[in-house]
Amino acid sequence: MFEQLYNAIFIGSIYALFAVGFALVFSVLDILNLAHPTVFMLGAFAALFAIATLGLPWWLAVPIAFVATGLFGILLDRIAFAPLRRRGAPPLSAMISSLAVTLAVVRVVELRYGGDFITFPAGTVPSFLIHVGGATLEGVRLAIIGLSIALMLVLTYLVRGTALGREIRALAENPRAARILGIDVERAIAATFFISSGLGGLAGVLLAFAYNSLDSRMGLPLELRAFTVMVVGGMGSLPGAVIGAYLLGLGEVASLVYLPAELRDAFAFGLLFLVLIARPQGLLGQRPADRI
Repeated sequence: MFEQLYNAIFIGSIYALFAVGFALVFSVLDILNLAHPTVFMLGAFAALFAIATLGLPWWLAVPIAFVATGLFGILLDRIAFAPLRRRGAPPLSAMISSLAVTLAVVRVVELRYGGDFITFPAGTVPSFLIHVGGATLEGVRLAIIGLSIALMLVLTYLVRGTALGREIRALAENPRAARILGIDVERAIAATFFISSGLGGLAGVLLAFAYNSLDSRMGLPLELRAFTVMVVGGMGSLPGAVIGAYLLGLGEVASLVYLPAELRDAFAFGLLFLVLIARPQGLLGQRPADRI
């Protein structure tokens, strides 16, 4: 039982780290960034490049992947979203644009690394076990849980307790009013994409480290889960995304223990369906101005 709870917290931590970045862009710009799963994948491959090609240790590959995917997020905004934003295009156009970027980037990665599963060089991440009572825990996963929680706490402080966070929240409330108040809106948007994509890339790195496996489409299964988490927690609510991620992780592990494995994905859809019926605004659904 303890090991199952541990696995649920691990899965929930990955989902949460991925989903808060997804929710951050939605809360600020009211768009669904369908390229976020690609950022997740790029983080893992950035770490692989740093380790296998540049010969760097894993603890240097992690911040490199964060910065690389963060910069990619800024570039993504400049290419896929900013031109449409200036023309006042509808949100659907932005979704299609981000999907086009996804297809192009995935193809480029496949041309370089192929479409098969890839592993990190042997001994990349130290492997150790921790014994708690009768349970055996993987130290790598435990470290990932701790790092994920720490990153989410840092994000909370950044959004709530810094000048940049106040600018981002002002932008989320009313972009026109933010401009009148002298806020550099484009800078705030760039910061939003950098943070969102950096966290999404880190989630990809940590999952790849945990399973010692990565491929060009590894982020696609998380897109449904991230959307489910956003709906369950409240569209655009960062605390709601975290709560929803851990609930989904607990539910998926429980479904694997007590139900056939094939029902794991069905649980995600079922959870989304139940929340939409019982509480359409989500667990922490609030006014748009208070979402983050």
